[in-house]
Parts: sequence; structure tokens; C-alpha cells
Amino acid sequence: MAESLYPLRLIPIYKRFLWGGRRFETILGRDLGPGEDYAESWEVADHPAGQSVVECGPLKGVSLHELVSTRGEELLGRHHPRPRFPLLLKYLDARLRLSVQVHPDDAMAQQMSLGDPGKTEAWVVVHAEPGSKLYAGLSRPLDREALLRALEDGRLEEHLHSVEPRPGDCYLLRAGTIHALGEGLLVAEIQTPSDVTFRLHDWGRVGPDGRPRPLHIHQAAQSMRVPQGPVLPQIPQPLGSGRERLVACEQFVLDRISLHAGTVGGDQRCHVLTVLEGEVTVTGDPAGGPLRRGSSMVVPAGCGAVAISSQSSEPAVLLDAFLP
Repeated sequence: MAESLYPLRLIPIYKRFLWGGRRFETILGRDLGPGEDYAESWEVADHPAGQSVVECGPLKGVSLHELVSTRGEELLGRHHPRPRFPLLLKYLDARLRLSVQVHPDDAMAQQMSLGDPGKTEAWVVVHAEPGSKLYAGLSRPLDREALLRALEDGRLEEHLHSVEPRPGDCYLLRAGTIHALGEGLLVAEIQTPSDVTFRLHDWGRVGPDGRPRPLHIHQAAQSMRVPQGPVLPQIPQPLGSGRERLVACEQFVLDRISLHAGTVGGDQRCHVLTVLEGEVTVTGDPAGGPLRRGSSMVVPAGCGAVAISSQSSEPAVLLDAFLP
């Protein structure tokens, strides 16, 4: 008889790019190897560019994709079947600012034969250095022609909507939104399982080979929503029992939970958790220790409601992402 699914810790997958840093170590308390360019930590991923593997317990070493393929109903519940795990959770550490970019929606991704779905994402700010900026949308609505003229004239930066975010702020970046993460920010990102990015602007910098990194103006122009104005932070909606809704869109729901003790699951859904503050224990977790800040977990639908308890006198803060 197959081992029942249990709350799954997955091994992080690190992506190293020129804009990355070491905040996964200095802020989240992880052990990193040498180098100053740890840009992304893929916490929960079922994608050709990164495949999560179970860290501990009887299913240690099993990939997330294998569980989707062979244990999909127990894992995903009401959302089974799926060709791949339907959410991707990351942390991003921007030592330098990222390129100004845009992602296609599902229809455009299919039209372009990209092999990936469209990409909608949400950022929750974990840490912000003083003066750090986040770019989301345009300061005033521009149509496609005006936006392309600004690009050709080198004036795109003038039109970007920028803010100085605070820890806890959440931004929903729907497919087609022009955006960039500024230097000095550490964010948690929940998104659809896509790795398609089109660069509009790269601040005039060069890559490791000393050459400008390629831009994707034509694809970005096809993908961006127009006209588009500024993207404002999400307004949390209190749900009671320490839970507040940050995002409810077609692709996913994202809640923030502040708790001493509570439960997650029991709704025939799979839940993706990550700890923003404090540390917690989770019933059925075979790891033998608490889930600490910056650590993540998948709670399969088949687990039912699992109990979560803070390990200090202060409430722990978690993100809980799931499908609508």
C-alpha cells in the first residue's frame, strides 16, 4: 500500500543571476555557498527549469511532478487532474534592480507556442532597504503607440510608476503588467507555473559577458496590457481568526495568516505555505523540527486540516496560497 501523503518540505532550488545577493542567508538564515549572486530560491516548483524534490520522510527524493502524475487526486484534491503543479513559489533577492519586463497571458503564450502558460504573479515584500523602489505599471495610462515611442526615444523610465514599498506590502502583477523589482528588496512571489519573461528595458547595463543583455521588444509589445496605469498595493481583507486575504484572482488566492495556533486545509484543496515571521510546527511533518522563517511547505489536499502552532510567545506569520 502506498505511503499516505503528508505535509511536504521541498529542497529549495537556487537560481544565480547578476542581480542577486545573499539575503537568503543574512535575512532568512540559510547557509549559502560562495558568491554574491543568489537571485531566486524556487521553493515549490514543477517546471522544466526547476523541479522540486521532497526533502524528508518516506517520500524523500520524489519529485513534485511525480506526485502530480501518480498521486494527483490525493495531492490536488478538487483541482485534479493537472499536467503540472499549478503554482510556483519563489523568494527573490534583488541586490541590483531587475530588468523592466512583462509576461504574456495564457492566450498570448499559446499563440506564441511558448510551451508555458501565461504568468500572473504576486509579490509580498519581506525586507526593504531604505529608499528601495518597486516599479509596477505606468505613472499614467499610455496606449501601445505612445509606449513604443517612449521606448524608442529612451524615455521609458520617465513613465514607470515607482513606489518605496514597506515590508508586508503586496502587489498583484497580472499578465501584461510592466514591472521591475528594485535593488535592496527581498520578496516572496507566488505565480502561475511559467518561466516566460520579455525584457523591455535593462537600465543600460551589460551581462557577465560584457555585452548588453538581449531585449524582447516585439514579444513584450504583443504581451503588455494597454492602456495601463499605476499598480497600487493590495488592500488586505480581514477574514477572521488572524487570516486576511491579499489576493483573489482567477489564477490563485493568497492569504496571510497570523497565528499562535490554528489549522490549514480541510477544504479539498492543496495549500502552499511559507513562513514570513517566527517558526511553526505542523502536524504530520516528519522533519523533526520547526518550519522556520523563509521555509516553505506543501500541504496535500488528502491531509485534511493540519494543526499549525507558533513556537514562541509571538504569533507566527505565514503566507497560504491555493487555487480558487
